[in-house]
Amino acid sequence: MKQRATRRTCTQLTLVLVVASLLSPIDAAEQQQPYNVVFIISDDLTATALGCYGNKICKTPNIDQLASEGTLFSRAYCQATVCAPSRASILFGYYPYASKATGKTSGRKEVGPNRDSWPQHFRKNGYHTARVSKVFHMGVPTDIAPGRHGEDDPESWDEAFNSPGPESKAAGLGETLQNNPGGLKKGAAGGNRFVVIEADGDDLAHSDGKTAAKSAELIHRFKKLGKPFFLAVGFVRPHVPFVAPRKYYDAYDAQKIVLPPKIPGDRDDIPENPANRRTSKKLQMDVGQQKRLIRGYYASVSYMDAMTGRVLEALQESGQRDNTIVVFTSDHGYHLGEHDMWSKVSIHEESARVPLIICVPGKSPAVSSSLVELLDLYPTVTKLCGLKIPGNIQGKDISAMLDTPQTEVRNAILCSGKGRLYREKRWALLDYGRNGELYDMTKDSKQYTNLFNNPEYSEVVANLKQKLKAKLAEAENNDLSKK
Repeated sequence: MKQRATRRTCTQLTLVLVVASLLSPIDAAEQQQPYNVVFIISDDLTATALGCYGNKICKTPNIDQLASEGTLFSRAYCQATVCAPSRASILFGYYPYASKATGKTSGRKEVGPNRDSWPQHFRKNGYHTARVSKVFHMGVPTDIAPGRHGEDDPESWDEAFNSPGPESKAAGLGETLQNNPGGLKKGAAGGNRFVVIEADGDDLAHSDGKTAAKSAELIHRFKKLGKPFFLAVGFVRPHVPFVAPRKYYDAYDAQKIVLPPKIPGDRDDIPENPANRRTSKKLQMDVGQQKRLIRGYYASVSYMDAMTGRVLEALQESGQRDNTIVVFTSDHGYHLGEHDMWSKVSIHEESARVPLIICVPGKSPAVSSSLVELLDLYPTVTKLCGLKIPGNIQGKDISAMLDTPQTEVRNAILCSGKGRLYREKRWALLDYGRNGELYDMTKDSKQYTNLFNNPEYSEVVANLKQKLKAKLAEAENNDLSKK
């Protein structure tokens, strides 16, 4: 009996090995299938509005969940604090100082026809590429409302879709907050203004709802492509006007909104210039209007978060989540009353720092506090997908941080706006030419005390200015100048 059992076991083992040998080539092929990429970019989103970055009030469960599954970068910075130059930098891989793509442009005209954008590089290497809504620059609401392409780059995509929405003309309860002392002007003004609208209708009545629905539709369709895909999803919220379905407003009580602390003398040492001009006083907003502005911003963020959740849900439902890299970020940050400032353009921390989450299948969740730039996304995702990194782009591969979060690829970042930010781990130099700001970020992370004119820090300022000069020279030293 013992001999028969042994013989039966050996026969079973042989059968298992034969089956395994037949299946293993298929399994190997499946494992080697290239990653898909879903790149989600929000518009004017400050990291401080997200739960995963410490906000206790704004509700962002879907982005928070993504952060818990991927790597959250706590010190990620844009290369420009206005939309078009930042997006051109991300998508073409050049500092604005190098490409001179500093206006309302996709960047294509400046870099020329022979240099590939990030999605174009993937397209040329076997990927199907698609865009939904604002990825390259689009005017909000000027391009979004009528569904125009804006400053798009057709060479980057196999297919592209716009998401028109009513924007400031949305039906609902609307209010203009800026330059409206006492709220005497009723209703929602048009254009690019601080306007809040508790909108009628459901998610699909507005631009971001249409973007989420189209993105979900494409994800399901792409499963049958027979090739990997690169899908860029551009949400326009929380860019003004703060339009969101009423249910997202209902989650917030304006009277309970707590404004950032007003530190006595905080603005006394901040230079008066175009970078720092958007103050409550100049926008004529009283405390109540400021609180309603933040409420509108939070409602817009929660709406965008819910739409992000629909995109991620489609990935899960289609069975492609485990083979898709998801990147979530914003084109730049945003002031919500810090230093009594609002909006973007400033090169302070709130405007220059961005949320950045990279979620790669099989990688452990992590938080990295190392310095990174949005410029680094192009080479990093290229590397992760097994493609060759173009030799002439200026970003750096930060993929090692996904395995070892404390890895440091950069010792400084460079950002432009109405001025130039040179940021190291300890020091932040905000350079405006004739004057500037200096902050010790280890002792003063909120940037309350400007040390620029303090004689004790003159050597630090001089040293950082030299480093900034060298960084600018490095940024401008590229083959774009050889056109």
